[in-house]
Amino acid sequence: MAFPPGDYTGQSACDDSRSPLRDFLRTETGSAAVLVTAALAALLWANTAPGAYASFWETHLSVGIGAHGLSLPLREWVNSGLMALFFFVVGLEARREFDMGELRDRRRLALPLVAGVSGMVVPVALYLAVNAGEATARGWGAAMSTDTAFALGMLAVLGRRLPSGLRIFILTVTVVDDFLALGVIAVAYSERVDVRALLVAAAVFGVVLLVRALGVRRGVVYALLALVGWTALLKSGVDPVVIGLAMGLLTYAYPAAREDLEHATGLFRLFREQPTPELERSVRSGLASALSPNDRLQGLFHPWTSYLVVPLFALANTGIRLDADQLGQAFTSPVTLGILLAFVLGKPLGIVGASALTYTLSRGRVRPPVGWGAVTAGGALAGTGFTVSLLIATLAFDGAQLAEAKIGILSALAGTFLTSRLVTGVVTALPRRLRQRALLGDAETIIDLVVPVDPDRDHVRGPRHAPVTVVEYGDYECPYCGQAEPVVRELLGDFGDVRYVWRHLPLTDVHVHAQLAAEAAEAAASQGRYWDMHDLLLSHQGALRLDHLRQYAVRIGLDTERFGRDLLSHRGSARIAEDVESADLSGVAGTPTFFVNGRRHQGAYDIGSLSAAVRAARERAAVGAR
Repeated sequence: MAFPPGDYTGQSACDDSRSPLRDFLRTETGSAAVLVTAALAALLWANTAPGAYASFWETHLSVGIGAHGLSLPLREWVNSGLMALFFFVVGLEARREFDMGELRDRRRLALPLVAGVSGMVVPVALYLAVNAGEATARGWGAAMSTDTAFALGMLAVLGRRLPSGLRIFILTVTVVDDFLALGVIAVAYSERVDVRALLVAAAVFGVVLLVRALGVRRGVVYALLALVGWTALLKSGVDPVVIGLAMGLLTYAYPAAREDLEHATGLFRLFREQPTPELERSVRSGLASALSPNDRLQGLFHPWTSYLVVPLFALANTGIRLDADQLGQAFTSPVTLGILLAFVLGKPLGIVGASALTYTLSRGRVRPPVGWGAVTAGGALAGTGFTVSLLIATLAFDGAQLAEAKIGILSALAGTFLTSRLVTGVVTALPRRLRQRALLGDAETIIDLVVPVDPDRDHVRGPRHAPVTVVEYGDYECPYCGQAEPVVRELLGDFGDVRYVWRHLPLTDVHVHAQLAAEAAEAAASQGRYWDMHDLLLSHQGALRLDHLRQYAVRIGLDTERFGRDLLSHRGSARIAEDVESADLSGVAGTPTFFVNGRRHQGAYDIGSLSAAVRAARERAAVGAR
């Protein structure tokens, strides 16, 4: 049977092997290059045609309905309008972390919360110390917020040997960072508040909560309410980007349920038999209902915010004149120096110091998900302030002081890159044992596999007591499982200390022969030849009818009469049902789905990705054994 070529990310029934969190990280790192390009383009534009740059972004754009309307400069439309979408995506990712990510274990919220707060307070304190007694002290908010895209982009460049958990640690800290930054913008950098307009915005948000409680899922309803709330906040003097974060935080995230996927499959079959407009709408609705609103909205808006909104924001706000006099004045200015020290020194001190203090005061009960070397590298990377810092700088300063703040923010990016490179180099140069402990730490990882492996029950290939266990939930008729089979074989060949477990998840709504094939494997297992039948089934996925299965039984030397009786009596169905139930408990909806030492493997299942996951699990197991 021909397998799908090249792409080791597919799944039958539910293509979630690439998790939204991993897609989020991948998109953020990729968008960092676009963001840098936009910032460089703004600098080039402002230094070659300063008059054209300024006049373009000060051009007013008016939008009106009847006698009512808004007229704002283009820069304000970007900063207050489009950036609300950016913070909406931030809110979506924060909610996903609470519902499905690392923070679903609420005990893990304490450390990123403390680290995030301290990672803002310490930089602000440094900025205020440099600007003590100066009018420029009002710009303290520009010296506190990490830019997620830049931080993760630098991590991709510098941290190839850093643990994958560091990305999640940085993300959770920056979620807290962004949330608090929005509060600062709303409270400290809003204009004189119009109480009536603010009450209208609060009433609109109350309507949003009511509509959500009633179970309304129509996106257009929420979009209209958000637009009314945004307008009311703009009129009130409170920065309207706040509405974006609030709407994102309200949006549920949950894994696709197998029942919903089966329902969607049934609807598609009906449409295939009778392609009418009514059934087409039913299929669309069924497919949409199988995914959480968070998944759908993040998939819709995240590419736009990463590749258009944030770069456009950089293009509108980064343009400053750069000459010897300007740079000389900036680097003697308390604004530039305060921002530079805050990010390059204050961020790592705040994050690492708060993490260490929390660990000490809790007597080790609250600890980071990675080692202290990785925490230090993450603290250094968190010094990449850009998007929110520029936004607050435009609210706090104007004229020469705004230019000095922008130079400080851009200089901090270069300083953070050098600091991060130094920390990463020191950590990776440590002796192997010290490096593993510094990178991985000793925190317990979240176990996603609800039903643990039982060597006396499960089908195990490899050493019985291996330090690393790879579990695959699979379907013998699933082409992606067939594609993964040679990868698994290569993995077992490369690593002698890995055991591999297959658990059944026949997707009978899409693969009509999958259940019978799984029962054939169990019938072979009762005669001690499970893996022989397993290999044959995956290598002949297009031939799984009963007569084919009987031929395979003959080929591997089974008692064919007993094999036939077992198939006709469905002797293996109870065992298969147990596997299916364990898959449901672990939130598995599609095949293949892999778990490495109980942790769900997110991402592709090519040999490189699975090998990296096995190496990380092996190193963590080695650290825990000491």
